Amino acid sequence: MKIQFSFFLLLICSLTINAQDPIPKASQGKIERIQNFESNYVSNRNIDVWLPETYNPKFKYAVLYMHDGQMLYDAKSTWNKQAWDVDSAASELIDSGSIKDFIIVGIWNGGSTRHSEYFPQKPYESLSETERDTVSKQLQNSHVPVNDLFKPQSDNYLKFIVEELKPFIDQKYSVLSDLNNTFIAGSSMGGLISMYAICEYPNIFGGAACLSTHWTGTFTLYNNPVPQSFLDYLDQNLPNSKNHKIYFDTGDQSLDSLYPNIQRKVDIILEKNGFGDNNWITEYFPGENHSENAWSKRIHIPLEFLLHK
Repeated sequence: MKIQFSFFLLLICSLTINAQDPIPKASQGKIERIQNFESNYVSNRNIDVWLPETYNPKFKYAVLYMHDGQMLYDAKSTWNKQAWDVDSAASELIDSGSIKDFIIVGIWNGGSTRHSEYFPQKPYESLSETERDTVSKQLQNSHVPVNDLFKPQSDNYLKFIVEELKPFIDQKYSVLSDLNNTFIAGSSMGGLISMYAICEYPNIFGGAACLSTHWTGTFTLYNNPVPQSFLDYLDQNLPNSKNHKIYFDTGDQSLDSLYPNIQRKVDIILEKNGFGDNNWITEYFPGENHSENAWSKRIHIPLEFLLHK
């Protein structure tokens, strides 16, 4: 299956907004920016933290870490004039009393490093040298910034979140820092890194939402060793189903057309490893494509699932 690359070139390379851009406007609540958060593991980047209208330091809040932070809140501030509008969905659910009170930590992506930071590293390292060469060539052909051999940096990206960002958030804001109140979410490559995060750090993250998970890693199904490496990794590294929740979904249009058959294999692995109705959801959305507009329509589903009281 071939996909038009112009869409993906924009998706990959145009997500970074100038670090000096104004703070996005929240529809409800407020957004505080941590400007150019410094890291020993990844490049410095902005963190946009959403606080609900009722935020009060006297109370404790759950925390949702989200990738591609510059695409979450305000369509007027994004490169494609689309956004998740996650602040609206979160506010409605909090007001309804159906979910825990929580804050959102929107982590900006690294622009040209996005693919390498979000690509699960251990599955890639399990590939043979020939398979890695194939992946590198497929990514180069898709205009992903790869000089020679593709080298994922997701282990460092997760260290940045777990060892640097989370301790900062735990200290600065009135939050619950335990497993049952710490969640992670993203779409596309952000779905992949969310899956990887809950597998690598099961004592940190109690739930993950993976929307339109980019199971192909590259942008083709042909001669692609990546999906099987992800399936093998999941089968061996899923967290304990007794105290973790996982949400997956996919559409079937544009880039999402690559995912449904792989997602069904993921579903089998989840069921095999003890996940069921209480701790796992996979949703299929026929007719939906790979875009913030699509994800904004359904972000309320994983929010309610992960943060249900």
